[in-house]
Amino acid sequence: MNKSVNYSRIKGVNQQPDRMSGLPKKRLRSEHLYMDKEEAYIRIEKLKEKISNLNYKYFVLDESEVNESVRDSLKRELIELEEKFPQFVTKDSPTQRVGSTLSEKFKSVKHTSPKKSLSDVFSEDEINEWFKRISRLVPDKIEFICELKIDGLNITIQYEKGLFVRALTRGDGITGEDVTHAVKTIESIPLRLNEDINLEVSGEVFMPKKSFEELNETQAKKNLPLFANPRNAAAGSVRQLDPKIAAERNLDMFFYHLDRTNLPNIKTQEDTLKTFKKLGLKVCEYYQKFSSINEVMEFCRKWHKKRQSLPYEIDGIVIKVNDFAQQKTMGMTAKAPRYAIAYKFPAEQVSSRILDIILQVGRTGAITPVAVMTPTLVAGSVISRATLHNEDEIARKDIRIGDTVIIQKAGDVIPEVVKVMKDMRIGKEKKFKFPENCPICGSKIERKEGQSAYYCTNKSCYAVEKEKINHFVSKKAFDIEGMGEKIVEQLMQEGLIKTPVDIFLLKTEDVMNLDFFKEKRTDNLFKNIIKSKHISLERFLFAMGIRYLGEQSSYDFAKFLGAHKKYSGKTIRKIGTKASQQSLFDFEKEEKELKNIKEEFSILDLIETVASFSLEEITNVDGVGEKIGETIFNWFNDKKNQEYLEKLYQVGVQLSMDSLKSSGKLNGKSFVITGTLSSFTREQIKELIKQNGGKVLSSVTKDTNYLIAGENPGSKLSKAKELGVEVVDEEKFKKIIGV
Repeated sequence: MNKSVNYSRIKGVNQQPDRMSGLPKKRLRSEHLYMDKEEAYIRIEKLKEKISNLNYKYFVLDESEVNESVRDSLKRELIELEEKFPQFVTKDSPTQRVGSTLSEKFKSVKHTSPKKSLSDVFSEDEINEWFKRISRLVPDKIEFICELKIDGLNITIQYEKGLFVRALTRGDGITGEDVTHAVKTIESIPLRLNEDINLEVSGEVFMPKKSFEELNETQAKKNLPLFANPRNAAAGSVRQLDPKIAAERNLDMFFYHLDRTNLPNIKTQEDTLKTFKKLGLKVCEYYQKFSSINEVMEFCRKWHKKRQSLPYEIDGIVIKVNDFAQQKTMGMTAKAPRYAIAYKFPAEQVSSRILDIILQVGRTGAITPVAVMTPTLVAGSVISRATLHNEDEIARKDIRIGDTVIIQKAGDVIPEVVKVMKDMRIGKEKKFKFPENCPICGSKIERKEGQSAYYCTNKSCYAVEKEKINHFVSKKAFDIEGMGEKIVEQLMQEGLIKTPVDIFLLKTEDVMNLDFFKEKRTDNLFKNIIKSKHISLERFLFAMGIRYLGEQSSYDFAKFLGAHKKYSGKTIRKIGTKASQQSLFDFEKEEKELKNIKEEFSILDLIETVASFSLEEITNVDGVGEKIGETIFNWFNDKKNQEYLEKLYQVGVQLSMDSLKSSGKLNGKSFVITGTLSSFTREQIKELIKQNGGKVLSSVTKDTNYLIAGENPGSKLSKAKELGVEVVDEEKFKKIIGV
């Protein structure tokens, strides 16, 4: 049986790396290349029906069945399919109109000029593609105005001789709803301009975050449904027949577009925004002018990181050509202007399709089902796989091969399937059944009573051994740079390593003979292997792959061992690295430097110390507990594991306890980290917390002291707010620890 599986042969699977950040739009939906006309027609009809239903709920009922990013991804797929199969484009397709369905509650009024929606882009590659297109349309250098994309409700306001006369929703782009009665209550909107002129302007009505939280608190007290987000709350407030409701909800508005005016000398978007301020119209102050597309993208990156600090929600950046003469030359398409785009921030939730379900075997032998999906851009990465956790989870969510699903990724969290969109099914979806045998070694798999996972019964399963080594060399363990998963698999297939110990016994000539290995790469790999031999006690414990023993519990147990350490007095001859005489650098010198490091606590001391404690004593260690304590006790009392530890000692692995010495600033404080950090890596911030005596937990509970929130924080932020846990950003964390 094959020891590894090549999934690139699966029909429709795009084997682009999951961490690519800018994939061109045309390559995102690779399964479309394999669709015949019948399949495409069925998929298009399903997408049209679903999007139209979501649009009705979103624009008319002010309800959100899914995140807006999910609706965006469905529409994006429909656009791509209609481009591939233009014969199926119909006039009623959601891609063929601007705006939304009109409600019957309000009077319909025709706009004086059609309202166009902006084309959305989702990556820097697409921003560059847009720039190349428009650059061909004008001979002169292009200046850009970048504005924050406020997540609210688009409203057009008409002034006559300086007086507010009418407010309209965008509606379907041709006709809008008259919502004058509600919009007039918004205090930031002037009822009289500073000049007596005729003017038609557009902007965004929004609800500040604080007002949104207060509104939902009021709703909860009255046992009324909570609003899903500030955008829905703002739209629902404007569409109330009673203007008092809108007046009570502290709405606000920014103006950004000039629809019609008799004012002269407005030649740029920058002129427009400055004129608005003079007239008394409120604008978002954070707009900026740039002369290069690289500056534009840097602005997008900056606000993606800073968006949480704003008192209102934004979901992207609007990028416009500044000069109106250039805008006019670039012109319009049937649906959108060519001179402006809306860059949407990386979404945490999007739609995708499950092309297959495969099984992965982990280092403990646990078998995890994984969805192979249409490669989809989510949270800044192209994702083609998502964990399905276990058999029970597949059954609970009724996940089938062929399903359209909502997937979620926030920060460093592994992508997962959140929900199945069952109304997108066409009847050809297939249920997944767990096999009876391991997909790698063919041995029987079993699910023990009370457990959710299946396990391979073969303790020497190739996949298990490979994952053990991958875990051993990973960043959180021995951190051997240059030894990724592909290199580990290559070394195993060549018979050069079978266990982690073998890594330290590699010969340079063996590695040099492998494909893609040159002198410099081999040199660097061996330097990193030797460097990794000096490792902190908690990272060493984590590297052992003891079941349930995570990063924090490894640290907690290491601190306990440091306070109760014993010395074995036992000596075993150490074995140096078996590098050949043609070594690429001075191995002996490196080894001597390592030997000069005073080892206050050796692996042999570790064996002796753990052996001195009873099961009860280990389970009572703070941060360990019964389940973890039992696995630690059993693992260290297994003779094979003791022999394995002694071999690591023989090849020169040395333990350090320096990282266990904490300043105590955070003693007794627990932290949870969520989202993408800008000032620290995850490992750096965890190390800082531990060095200062704090604990890093994986989930938010009522006992958590702080949630450190970066960009795209996800559900942990909501949980923290619900439980009253203090939320801090990176800057506040720095102040707490005095960095």
